[in-house]
Amino acid sequence: MASGDDDDPIIEEIDVYLAKSLADKLYLFQYPVRPATMTYDDVTHLAAKIKPKQQRVELEISMDTVSPNYCRSKGEQIALNVDGTGYDETNTYSAKMMDKQTFSSIQATTNTSRYAAAVFRKGELHVTPLTGILQMRPSFSYLDKADNKTREREAANEGGDSSQDEAEEEAKAITVRFARPESEQARQRRIQSYEFLQKKQAEEPWVHLTYHGVKGGRSEHERQYLFCQSVDASENSELVKTPKEYLAMLMPPLAEEKVVKPVGPSNVLSMAQLRTLPLGEQVKTLMKNVKVMPFANLMGLLASGTDSTSVLRCIQQVALLVQGNWVIKSDVLYPKNTFSAHSGVPAEVLCRGRDFVMWRFTLERSVMRKEIASIIKLPPEDVKEFLEHVAAPRANRGWEFLLPTDVDFIKKHPDVAHRQNMLWLGIQSKLEKVFNFSKEDFVPKKSAQPDPVHISGQQRLKMAQERVQENQSTLQKDLEDRRAGSSIHIKQEPVSNSEDEPMDTSCSSSIPNGSLNGYPSATSPDFDHTNGGSPANTASPELQDFVIKTFRKHFVITLNELKRLFNLHVASIPVGRSVFHSISDHMLQDAILLSQQCKQIMVPFPAQTKAAPDEQKVFGLWETGEDFDKHRRLLYDVFTKNYRVRRNIIQARLAQELGDVSKADIDRLLNECCSSHAGMWYLKGTIQS
Repeated sequence: MASGDDDDPIIEEIDVYLAKSLADKLYLFQYPVRPATMTYDDVTHLAAKIKPKQQRVELEISMDTVSPNYCRSKGEQIALNVDGTGYDETNTYSAKMMDKQTFSSIQATTNTSRYAAAVFRKGELHVTPLTGILQMRPSFSYLDKADNKTREREAANEGGDSSQDEAEEEAKAITVRFARPESEQARQRRIQSYEFLQKKQAEEPWVHLTYHGVKGGRSEHERQYLFCQSVDASENSELVKTPKEYLAMLMPPLAEEKVVKPVGPSNVLSMAQLRTLPLGEQVKTLMKNVKVMPFANLMGLLASGTDSTSVLRCIQQVALLVQGNWVIKSDVLYPKNTFSAHSGVPAEVLCRGRDFVMWRFTLERSVMRKEIASIIKLPPEDVKEFLEHVAAPRANRGWEFLLPTDVDFIKKHPDVAHRQNMLWLGIQSKLEKVFNFSKEDFVPKKSAQPDPVHISGQQRLKMAQERVQENQSTLQKDLEDRRAGSSIHIKQEPVSNSEDEPMDTSCSSSIPNGSLNGYPSATSPDFDHTNGGSPANTASPELQDFVIKTFRKHFVITLNELKRLFNLHVASIPVGRSVFHSISDHMLQDAILLSQQCKQIMVPFPAQTKAAPDEQKVFGLWETGEDFDKHRRLLYDVFTKNYRVRRNIIQARLAQELGDVSKADIDRLLNECCSSHAGMWYLKGTIQS
């Protein structure tokens, strides 16, 4: 058949028959220690026996003692060691030399449902299922018998005359003891012991068999049972399975064996297994075990050469910054729908209490346990666990934070420190509502000290410089806040979508009054979310470049999807190199509308639609300079009439406007711009659940 030919002609049809005459008694013997060219067909078989339940077979095969390859002296020595010098019926070798060999079987597989023996005759294939597959290997039980003979001879020589020990012993009291009832655990151990298994195997009696050679008349008679005896057409059934189902019947999937891994102590972490995990899982596992760690120590535990920027992105997803050190997030340590091991308190309540403890450590080095317990009102065991994670008790100072403030990290990564500070402001606002307190209640009061009698000129100059620096920083911060307006500071770590989490630490849900990172968010009343808003000329070249490249790749995008892609793009930029500082939803939408290559598609969603407002804002690639642009424009026009259409409607509209349109062009158009569901086509991102 030619390689380029798509046809697959049928060369020959073969009838397949299932023979059942030997289905429960057909075994396949394998001899793995002997080449296939050296068979035992012409060797004399002295005896054969089987234990059917265990599928255990033993064969006795004679050895050619007159062969030039046979060492007669060694054979006689082995027989002497096994049987000794005497002769009786229990001797293994009656000829006073090793003249036979025993083969014992082991099961090659316990499940033979996938295996069968097949014979082909006159264009018919006859298949018989196998009962077992046995591997025949030489048995060396005669060595055990020789070893026992040696021990008996040594015991007889050392025993000597024991007539002196045969004196009648005096009568002694006998204490009768009754064994305790066997527990279930002890019974299971006994059943699984090697001694018990050996005893059970020995209980099944051997069934002695008669061996018939391959070329014998009885063997030829039995081989006829490999062919199906009944070929009645009424018993035949037509195969109605699909090719996939038939292949699954021929080769069913293997059941995966569950490997029980040894359970180690909960406080032991295998670094070898840790290195096999993805970077995010490595960071999460380390933080769950250590609870609090400096960033430099975390980098030291990871593999050499790990990118610190990637580690920074991962650590911000599972930990929060406290005094320059990273502390595992409460919702990671106490997942949803779990409970306290001490008191049974739900995880959401534990997260609130632990977040309060961590927040207090962002304000001061030490806290008092009684004060914490009086506010969060949790059992003492849980409060102690919170503190033990991040602090240590100190005499007359309460609980002090475990690690010194990592000033180097804060100086090296000011953008990360600022972002974490904004997160803590959001957490603080939630805690104030839950526990009904004010931050001023916990700000440490400076004790009043009398002014010194004499202040030198250098001291006055230093104090004046400090006051000037404080005033400048305050003015600079106010100026930045005023300039920022309604901009949104884009986070570089993923934001949790769960809004019902009581202690979600993501910025979008934790900053009060609809603000994000201190600025009005796209969901606040101050932000214009209406369609057709006039775009302001605020899109930077970098933002416009991102928009154009994204639309050339995805063709049709909702505003919500574009925001997600933009967040991923910002997160992929190394820390400190981002040119996107404050990009709002409005600015992102303006960048689309300002681009001459993209336009909004006014999709008429039904009034009862469950789509979010940003999912109802759909934009498409309009102008690329290629002829295929007119296909996309016609498609967009079709979707301005209905938010879901059938393929024939799209095909008819294209044929009406452009004439004959090939199937390849229609497929390309639908794959680029649409998604299919239940026989209908939707623009990307607009399928209703």
